[in-house]
Amino acid sequence: MAKTPYEVLGVAPDASQDDIRKAYRKLAKKLHPDLNPGDADAEARFKEVGQAYRVVGDEESRGRFDRGEIDATGAEQQPQPFYRSHAGGPGGRGHDHPYHSTRGFEDFEDLGDVFSELFRQQAARGGPQGGPQGGPRGGGRHGFHARGGDLRYRRLEVDFMDAARGGRARVTMADGRTLDVTIPVGAHDGMTLRLAGHGGPGFGDGPPGDALIELAVRAHPVFRRDGDDIHLELPITLDEAVLGGKVPVPTIHGPVTVTVPKGSSSGRVLRLRGKGVRAGRDHGDQLVALRIVLPATVDPELERIVTEWRAGHAYDPRAGLMKEAGHA
Repeated sequence: MAKTPYEVLGVAPDASQDDIRKAYRKLAKKLHPDLNPGDADAEARFKEVGQAYRVVGDEESRGRFDRGEIDATGAEQQPQPFYRSHAGGPGGRGHDHPYHSTRGFEDFEDLGDVFSELFRQQAARGGPQGGPQGGPRGGGRHGFHARGGDLRYRRLEVDFMDAARGGRARVTMADGRTLDVTIPVGAHDGMTLRLAGHGGPGFGDGPPGDALIELAVRAHPVFRRDGDDIHLELPITLDEAVLGGKVPVPTIHGPVTVTVPKGSSSGRVLRLRGKGVRAGRDHGDQLVALRIVLPATVDPELERIVTEWRAGHAYDPRAGLMKEAGHA
């Protein structure tokens, strides 16, 4: 007996949508072809898991499966009534229903090309537009044509630098196809890329759907991004803070030299114009926050100099703070 989508995903029939989603992501990550190169069994299981998720990963499709309206592949159990309810004729909506609109299957992105395959199976069984007279795909003037479903690839992890400066990545979709993706300059976390024509195949003369790829940008150990601006905390020595000087600073475009003004305190911010993200005509800046760092060991000479200086130059940098806090 063929496995149900629940059995394929290893969840109970009454599992929550969140549990189903977690089970799918866990299996997809484990079986992903990129992590199992040359393993035909893993690839087959990856496709099987993807098919199961298309059926029960969406609440509406899951409900239809639970009611017996579609089988484990997403195929209609009762194709004739379903077609009549979505086509012209008594009770139908003709060409105004969603499957005929230019929106395609936007509401069924996770289901991929299940519905396109569904209509093919219907036509092959001799449905209203199929059979020997109209051909297996309903090729007559009144054949059914629909845009293919969109396929969604959730959370493609990309390097911080690739997102900021642009790059390329390769993904394997749930149906096993491999796509090369261009990461645009200035891509951000949560951004969705649309690859036109790389989704599920269309039905009849309908065009294919699109592939939708959601980006997840990894954090960087040095740089932090805010819009098109890049933030960096720069350690400086005590003498650089007091006397000023030229110091090297990393940017996402390579190292540059900046001048630290005399008498710089920790927290002072230097702006490097145009050294942020350069997306189109917009150029962000890099904001460099200075942080004074003392040597790991304060030697006797430094201690003596500071002690003598403090004796005649004492000042209170917290006076304003205490006053604003109502303590002065």
